[in-house]
Amino acid sequence: MERINVTVIIPSLNPDEKLRKTVSDLIAVGFDDIILVNDGSAPEFIPNFPVDAPGCTLLTHEINRGKGAAMKTAFRYYLDSGRQTAGVITVDGDGQHLAEDVLDCAREMCDRHAVILGVRDFSEPHVPPRSRIGNRITSLVFRLFCGLNISDTQTGLRAIPAKFLPDMLEVEGDRYEYETNMLLEMSSRHIQYSEVRIHTVYIEENRTSHFRPVRDSIRIYGLILKFVSSSALSSIVDLGVYYVLARFSLIALGAWADVIYGIMARIVSSLFNYTLNKKAVFKSRVSSKVALKRYYLLALLLMAISAGVLGIFSFITDMVGGEFALLKTFVKLIVDTVLFMLSFRVQRGWVFAEEPEKK
Repeated sequence: MERINVTVIIPSLNPDEKLRKTVSDLIAVGFDDIILVNDGSAPEFIPNFPVDAPGCTLLTHEINRGKGAAMKTAFRYYLDSGRQTAGVITVDGDGQHLAEDVLDCAREMCDRHAVILGVRDFSEPHVPPRSRIGNRITSLVFRLFCGLNISDTQTGLRAIPAKFLPDMLEVEGDRYEYETNMLLEMSSRHIQYSEVRIHTVYIEENRTSHFRPVRDSIRIYGLILKFVSSSALSSIVDLGVYYVLARFSLIALGAWADVIYGIMARIVSSLFNYTLNKKAVFKSRVSSKVALKRYYLLALLLMAISAGVLGIFSFITDMVGGEFALLKTFVKLIVDTVLFMLSFRVQRGWVFAEEPEKK
């Protein structure tokens, strides 16, 4: 039997008997180094961890810390133990990842020396509707906002070359959001990845999953939701500052008053938005001198694009003649929405991005 020079990592919380079968199937196809992580399981589930299986190592969290934290514990242990395998492959222990698919992803990683994502086909008829719809929405959101063209953003089957594990340890998040943040970090650090189609297995419509739809979805979309919230708060600040200036200003500015108040409000709200995005949304360590210059260059560029597109459209409608106020408003909505998504991508990838360390 061929020996697979890849370490398997299986994080697990309150596993049933399927974990033992997963491990035995992996050993049967040639994996002989398996790291299990007990993420705070209740005592009655401990016997389901196959610590007696050959090549298995068990790491334990005394309390539940989340799937992301369990993966990081295994990554850190892998690096500290000085293992010489080609890399690791994360596997779910609930029977959803077949040994043959794990083997295919491991071989692909060894051939390509890149991260390999085992992706499911959500168009198959047995896929639960909530999983099909949820994945399609998530894939679309991350394609539009982040430029990530990944067909299965929540796959737990991921083969990662050893050289990238230090990068993975720097990724934020301790629960399901960690897997999404990992993809974002791969994009930011220009880490090559590829997809391998795997079997789409749902046992009892995935009832044993510990995924909490509302809370964990908020975590997964956390970065985008924070960016949207930052923009909304900045709009409130803009309106608030304008109102205060217009209502309580003691200086008579004549016909230019509204223009000046609007400019002052926009300066205040943009500085507020910049600060919030730098410190709370992207948590950037780029110097303020660099980031602020980039931020306002982007703002001016987006403003010019918006004005240019709307100006061209208005010129065309004026030539045709007629009333197009509603259509112009709709076009502005579309343009501003596209620019908003573009702004997120540019701010994440350039304005607040740190230069990758040379290795």
